[in-house]
Amino acid sequence: VNTMDSMIGYKNYKYLYFGRFAAKLDDVVNFIPARIGGCLMVVSAGIAQLAEKCNTKDKTNSHYSIWNAWKIFKSDRKKHSSPNAAQTESACAGALKVALSGDNYYFGKLVHKPQIGEAIRPLEAGDIGRSNILLYIILSKNARTFLYMQKKFTCRAVRKRLLDFCV
Repeated sequence: VNTMDSMIGYKNYKYLYFGRFAAKLDDVVNFIPARIGGCLMVVSAGIAQLAEKCNTKDKTNSHYSIWNAWKIFKSDRKKHSSPNAAQTESACAGALKVALSGDNYYFGKLVHKPQIGEAIRPLEAGDIGRSNILLYIILSKNARTFLYMQKKFTCRAVRKRLLDFCV
């Protein structure tokens, strides 16, 4: 669905209705996962903040902020034309204490878009690695949860629980 949206979801005359269907379907399918992803990004900011404070000599200055991630997630997640696009972007911008998005060029035309986040500090090359760290924290937590759920709800265990419930 997401690939269909990115391939034909443009607002041109030839594919207007077909593209609009793909875009709306993508919005519906990703509505809940986008919000879960934003919340997980806020949590990962807290984990990264704690890890950075434990592993550096400077305990007062951190590149991450869970409180700023939550604040920007709540205030800026709706600053995009797509209802799902800025969910994780706003949490990441807040977590890193930077401003993202803004004006951009599409097919040679300048498109004015709102800025997401507050520029508490300027963007730097290291922010790419820091955003990857936030992503890896989310992935590791999801992998652990999946493995726990897989162990907890194997076919045999589910079958046994269903039989216990029915009897």
